[in-house]
Amino acid sequence: MLKDIITPKKVIFAPDAHTELRGQLSRSRGATLVSGNLTGNSRTDISGISARVYKNGTYGFASMAEYSADAAESVLRAATENADFMDRNVNKGRPALPNVRCGVRVLENDTPDAVQKLYIDFARSIDDYIASKYKNLASRTVAAREDSMEKLLCVSNGFDAHTCLQRSYIYVFLNAETKNGVPVELFKAFGGEGGFEAHFKKPESFYAEIDALYERLMQKREGIYADAGEKTVILGGMMTGMLAHEAVGHTVEADLVLGGSVAGPNLGKQVASEKVSLVDFANTAFGKEAPLPIYVDDEGVEAVDAKIIENGILVGYMNNRETAQRFDMQPCGNARAWAFSDEPLIRMRNTAILPGNDKLEDIIASVDDGYYLIDSSNGQADTTGEFMFGVSMGYEIKNGKLGRALLDTTISGVAFNMLKTVDMVSDEVSWSSSGFCGKKQPMPVGMGGPALRCKVMIGGR
Repeated sequence: MLKDIITPKKVIFAPDAHTELRGQLSRSRGATLVSGNLTGNSRTDISGISARVYKNGTYGFASMAEYSADAAESVLRAATENADFMDRNVNKGRPALPNVRCGVRVLENDTPDAVQKLYIDFARSIDDYIASKYKNLASRTVAAREDSMEKLLCVSNGFDAHTCLQRSYIYVFLNAETKNGVPVELFKAFGGEGGFEAHFKKPESFYAEIDALYERLMQKREGIYADAGEKTVILGGMMTGMLAHEAVGHTVEADLVLGGSVAGPNLGKQVASEKVSLVDFANTAFGKEAPLPIYVDDEGVEAVDAKIIENGILVGYMNNRETAQRFDMQPCGNARAWAFSDEPLIRMRNTAILPGNDKLEDIIASVDDGYYLIDSSNGQADTTGEFMFGVSMGYEIKNGKLGRALLDTTISGVAFNMLKTVDMVSDEVSWSSSGFCGKKQPMPVGMGGPALRCKVMIGGR
């Protein structure tokens, strides 16, 4: 755990500027087995300190790959000098950042650090199970991972905080071939927020879900290609989460709004069916802890939920302190930095479409001819809201019943147009938090949602 060398330096913060001083320790642990062979075995620890100073609309930033009291003073001096230089030469003349709620948040528990052998042994036990039971796979990959970001933060105004975001996962990839030699793959991530040992005690507790993954792969192996064109589809919760993050979430990040995203001219307007509401959750969601809880962001703002879409109307953006002032909105704690040497950017936390009142089985029964799309392999979107997502697992629906599995396909469209076609929303939410968002810096995020019935363009063969 980081020793607090940050707080004593508040006495030398510049009195005429907003200052953020952050110390950080980032850890990464991992082991990877490919068809039983150990191909990856790594442990990294990266620590350092940074300071950022805001003065009259400009920032000065400095960082050092050393966590010490001397480094803290050095980066503070450098960041203050940089802010003064920028202010003299850019002369934006903007007002001081508005005050926010102040307080202190202290890390209550130490962050456990498992020995490397545990990652290798657990991955090996999962791999042995797959190898012994399933002989017709083309290949298999099992990866054990843990990453964490521990941060100490002191600010001129806001929350001083000691936080740690830690998550651990086992990733299982299964590969096979169709009768025609076409490769098919499925993967599943097991785990969540917290240390590796908290999630992975008994390999056998994951066998049933691995069996289900294999069964789906065998169904996909015998699958069909979707018919191309605009179709009635049901997006499963994981697909809805991808949509919420990639196709909507990025367009409502205020820095991208200032850059010309489609959300700019649509604030206060209908952008989705009245059945659709979307929130970027801070630390709790639907009465439970969010997948990756954030309590204080890297500008010292207390993290609260950010309402984005309410009953189909675009009602807000995700902001940092500066953009919240420009748009006359409340900052909700969306400024996050990946490494000690990175400045905070506006980032998502746990972005999800809210559940509705429909049962999934009733939604499926309502579709005469369409598709149920469950998992996505990849996706991309731009600031116009136009998206294309790969679909790695899905089924045809005929006369209200699930039929054959689908081979890999894609869906595409414009998010704010497609969301207006949503007419049924399930009452259960699925979450995914095992990946990274890649907006300039990597960042762990959570995304999720219920099943949605809508119309979308689907690719064919």
